[in-house]
Parts: sequence; C-alpha cells; structure tokens
Amino acid sequence: MMETLTVLLDESGIKRALTRISHEILERNKGVKDLVLIGIRSGGAFLAEEIGKTIAIIEGVTVPVGAVDITLYRDDIKSHAAHLPVGKTDIAFSLEGKRVVLVDDVLFTGRTIRAAMDALMDHGRAQSIQLAVLIDRGHRELPIRADFVGRNVPTSLKENVAVIFNEKEQPVEVVLEK
Repeated sequence: MMETLTVLLDESGIKRALTRISHEILERNKGVKDLVLIGIRSGGAFLAEEIGKTIAIIEGVTVPVGAVDITLYRDDIKSHAAHLPVGKTDIAFSLEGKRVVLVDDVLFTGRTIRAAMDALMDHGRAQSIQLAVLIDRGHRELPIRADFVGRNVPTSLKENVAVIFNEKEQPVEVVLEK
C-alpha cells in the first residue's frame, strides 16, 4: 500500500499558530511575570524557542526558555532502554514559583507529557504547569489536555503526524502520513 502525505500546516500556517499560541499564553498569564517556557526534546524544544522569540517581539521582554529530555522518565524505558539515546536537559533557571509552559509538537496519548512533568518535578516546584502543543491529534491514554493548541487534527491510530524542521531547527511543515 502506498503511503500518502497530506500537508496540514505549511510554514506560514505554523507561524500563525505559534503567534496565536504566544498571544494566548500572554493573555492567560497576564504577561510574562514568572513565566518560563520548557520544550520537550526535540521538536517541542525548537517550538519553545520560536514561541519565546514571538513573545519577546510582542512584549519586548525575553522569557527564559529551556529544554527537557524525557528519555529516562518514559514508562516504556525497560523495553527500549538499550536503544534510546539520552538527550540533554537544559534548564538554566529555577522553576520554583514559576508558571511553566511545557511545549511539545504533537500531543497524542499523553504519555510523553506525563514523563515531562515527572522530569520537571525533579527540577523544582513550579507554581503551575500549562501545556502548549502545535498539533493535538487525540487518542489520549492519560487524563491530559493541552491549554494552548495550534490545531486539532482528529486522526486514526494508523496515521502519523510529523512536524518537519529545517536545518536551522525552524518548523516548516506539518504532515499527516496515511
């Protein structure tokens, strides 16, 4: 069977979605006071950087941006341990009392988000954790929902959603693979 790709968002669509998410984050948090962005490696980390740049343009203030690697927090680590490269968690600021916006590219079962929250808890007690995702494709296995969504895309379990990044780690396309 031939695999087909459908473009869900092009580069300008991604930019619009991230700009809207940035505005929604600022509105919900009433500005940038105590706000930090943490992206889940790797796609979420790239998107957190983009949202951080957009917020800096809107507010004229730079918010701290970090990245978390969830490899060792995965609930399937025992079955994949030998195959999974461990990435770098880069959080160069305290999370104590901060309003953390956790950023990921695609929200699916919720297990990645659960693992990321476990990892964040090891870095301090945040005031709150909110979730921003570019794509929410449904099929949750855990009671997790995004606070900020670029686009909801109902999918079948046989389909896959991929965010494509260029060599500068900027998102250029979101595709649905059937």
